[in-house]
Amino acid sequence: MFGTCVCPVSGGKRDLDLFIGSLNKAMPDKIRRLKSFEFPIAVEWAAEEGWNPGLADAEVFFNTDPEGFWGAFDKQGLAAVISAVQYSSDFGFVGFYICRPDRRGSGLGYRLWQAVLDGSVPKTIGLDGVIDQQENYRKSGFEFAHRNIRFGGVVTASSETPDDLFTLAVDDIAIVDAFEQTCKLFAESRIEFLRGWIGNDEHTALALKGPMGLRAYGVIRPCLEGHKIGPLFAPDAKDAKTLFGALLQSRDDQGGKVYLDVPEPNQAAVDLATAHGMVPEFETARMYKGTAPKLDLAMTFGISSFELG
Repeated sequence: MFGTCVCPVSGGKRDLDLFIGSLNKAMPDKIRRLKSFEFPIAVEWAAEEGWNPGLADAEVFFNTDPEGFWGAFDKQGLAAVISAVQYSSDFGFVGFYICRPDRRGSGLGYRLWQAVLDGSVPKTIGLDGVIDQQENYRKSGFEFAHRNIRFGGVVTASSETPDDLFTLAVDDIAIVDAFEQTCKLFAESRIEFLRGWIGNDEHTALALKGPMGLRAYGVIRPCLEGHKIGPLFAPDAKDAKTLFGALLQSRDDQGGKVYLDVPEPNQAAVDLATAHGMVPEFETARMYKGTAPKLDLAMTFGISSFELG
C-alpha cells in the first residue's frame, strides 16, 4: 500500500486515486513463479479477504505443486497472486487469485491471469469462483458446474466412538488415493496433496473400515478461526454423520466454530450441516474450463478446499 505522500494535484480523493493509479501504471511489472518463502504472503491476503485459511495451508498447498504458484511484482513487491496447481496433464485447479488493494482496477491481476492460464498444460481446469468474479470466469471459458456452500457454527461433538474407526497416517496415502479414484471423488490422483493433508501434524484424519481398507474418511484442521472439515467422503448420510462426529470429538477446542464446505447438489450433506445448527456463510461456484470430471457428489459431504479442489 502507498504511504502518505504529497500529491501535486488537488481535488480530493478522486484526484488522489487518479494520481496513485498513474504511478502504478508507470511502474514496470514482473510476473514469475513464487518462491516458497513468498507464498505465505498470499495466504495472509486470503485471510484478509475472509477466507479463513488453515494454519498449515501454506506449506501443504505449496508442496503439492511448487511450480504452480505465481506472482506479479511491482516496485513495492508482490502485487498480485494466483495458483495454478497441475495434478496431471489432464487436470489442474486455479485458486488464490488476489490482487493487492492499491493495484485493483489497474489490469495487473488480469495480466497475471492471462500469463499463467494462457500457458497452462491441463486439458481441464477447475476453480471455485466467488460471486463477483463468476462472470469474468465465464468470459475466460469456464462453465458453471454447481454451487458450493460454506456452513459454519459452534457444534457439540458426539461422545460415541464407532468400533470400525481408525486414524489415517502417511502410510495409508496410497489406500486413500485409490479410494478417491475408484469412487470418483477427485478428478486425478493427488498423492502429494494427500501426503501433506493427511501427514501434517496439525491435521487429524479419520476413516471407517471397509472392503477397500476404508469406506469413508475425513480430515479436520485448525484455521485462523475455529476448524474446517474437509474432505468428508462417505457412502451415505449415516457414515458421514458418524465420521463428522468423530472428527469434531478430536478437536482440542471443543467450543470453537466449525466450517464445512458442501456441494449444494448433495442434499444429504446440506442436511448434515443444518441438523447440527450450522448456517450458510459463504458460497462459490465450481466451474470448469474443458471437459468437467464426472465426480460422485453424492459421496462428497465436504470439499477438501476451495483453493486446490
